[in-house]
Amino acid sequence: MPELPEAETVRKGLALTVLDSAIEKIEVFDQRCLKKHPGGPQDFQSIMLGRSFKAAVRRGKFIWLPLDIEGFAMVMHLGMSGQALIRTPDYEPESQVRLQMNLANGLQFRFSDQRLFGSLMVDQLQPIEGKYAGFSPETEQEKLIPSSVAHIARDPLDGEFDLDSVKKKIRNRSAGIKHVLLDQQLVSGVGNIYADESLWRARLHFNQPANSISSRKLSELFEHVTEVLGEAVEQGGTSFDQQYKNINGQSGYFSQKLNAYGQTGKPCSRCSTLISRKSWENRGSHFCPRCQRIRKQKLK
Repeated sequence: MPELPEAETVRKGLALTVLDSAIEKIEVFDQRCLKKHPGGPQDFQSIMLGRSFKAAVRRGKFIWLPLDIEGFAMVMHLGMSGQALIRTPDYEPESQVRLQMNLANGLQFRFSDQRLFGSLMVDQLQPIEGKYAGFSPETEQEKLIPSSVAHIARDPLDGEFDLDSVKKKIRNRSAGIKHVLLDQQLVSGVGNIYADESLWRARLHFNQPANSISSRKLSELFEHVTEVLGEAVEQGGTSFDQQYKNINGQSGYFSQKLNAYGQTGKPCSRCSTLISRKSWENRGSHFCPRCQRIRKQKLK
């Protein structure tokens, strides 16, 4: 599933291509991509036609594009296999495109989704706590957030991410630290891949009880989380198959820098112990059995 780096790569691409250009035509090829829009396809089209996007904003894995009609935005979640592709009209048709918008600047926004877990919707915006709602450095910072995204916590690349507050909440949790990292209402944007990578760098076992980790070690962990997410953004995200692409249909290259995720049976680059994978919450956790042992005492 696309995580923060993949969503940020898409957001940046949209900010460079679709802003301030009127939507001239919308074709809905599969209504399921609008399953979260309350009014259905006809309502979506009636709102969107003739409008333009004023910004491309992200919080965690969610992207929204405020419209030039006050108080509304198009919200996009990529789900497991969603792709926001920007094409010229002469670009060959692509399979699994569920919706297409023709823009006045001559480009087409194509929403492709193999598994149909992704979605588009128009949502109302509401005020937020803090100076701005999400990450959108190319434009004036947006001060409103879609109601469907308001419950999502800020992510570690957000300038208003409050590490001290997050650490206090984590130290009251008895669940394993990976489970806590994946709680999008505590810290957003981190999924399976980047959790495994950050925990490997911090030498923490994925099932280490969160309340057994010292404040200092949690600070170190979040330094690694921020580094991993930032490095992955620079590499355009992580692609293992055709399910994640940037707006140009290109793959991300962070997979070449992975030390834990997907490295089962390969030597740990730190100690040469073979990387292990254990089933965990209907997915897998990748770790080094030597570097990432569960510690019984609180870390100092």
